[in-house]
Amino acid sequence: MALTIVQSNCTVCGACEFECPNAAIRFEDETYIIDADLCTECKGHYDIPQCAEICPVPETCVPA
Repeated sequence: MALTIVQSNCTVCGACEFECPNAAIRFEDETYIIDADLCTECKGHYDIPQCAEICPVPETCVPA
């Protein structure tokens, strides 16, 4: 399972990119995306996905 970023909610603040322990989040085409092949929902690192935790806009980093 992986998370995805709801583009219409994303403010492009960049907070999520630096919180991801797997470097699964990157800036591409003027927005942030989550690479599903790299995203583990922070399992083995944290109890909850850090992108969803740090994002200032609710329901932006959500299960794919």
